[in-house]
Amino acid sequence: MGLLAARKFLVFFFLFAIGFQNLNAQNSDSISDEVIYKDFKTEFMFEAKVKIGNMINVGESKRGVRRVIPITGGTFIGPKIKGEVLPGGEDWQLVRPDGDTELYARYLLKTDDGHVIQIINQVLMHMGTPTEGFYCRSVIDLEAPVDSHYDYLNHSVFIGTLNMPTLDQGEEPYVIIGVYKLL
Repeated sequence: MGLLAARKFLVFFFLFAIGFQNLNAQNSDSISDEVIYKDFKTEFMFEAKVKIGNMINVGESKRGVRRVIPITGGTFIGPKIKGEVLPGGEDWQLVRPDGDTELYARYLLKTDDGHVIQIINQVLMHMGTPTEGFYCRSVIDLEAPVDSHYDYLNHSVFIGTLNMPTLDQGEEPYVIIGVYKLL
């Protein structure tokens, strides 16, 4: 790193640290953490029907069982957005020694008006017990072109759901992903 880049980094870090301290002081003086995080609200953004290919079993690794599932296409639709899931993405999975599965999916959406949006979807699946039930939730990063009317997607946090429907005979495998903006 050059001297100029190092100076810029130090200035940024200093400003960030001061702002973070002020934010923490402000939060602790005015509102308790219990009130801030008590009732998150969400706004439905879209639902995607993501077609998937045959699983590639990578095998046992030092962290668990690795597998990869190709993303082969699909569609998505919501109140302000719709289009297709482009083929070529992948869902990298890790079945941990404790039985939970971590998913890291990366793929592209193409809106009906021609803009391409990158999706990174990190999921945790916990099979649970009969009393606690199945748990499957995700954190989703959307990266939209800044020169498009989808730029608003770059400025929020998104969470998601993952459903694996029962397939009819001969139906191509797919999953349903729900995407919600955290308000």
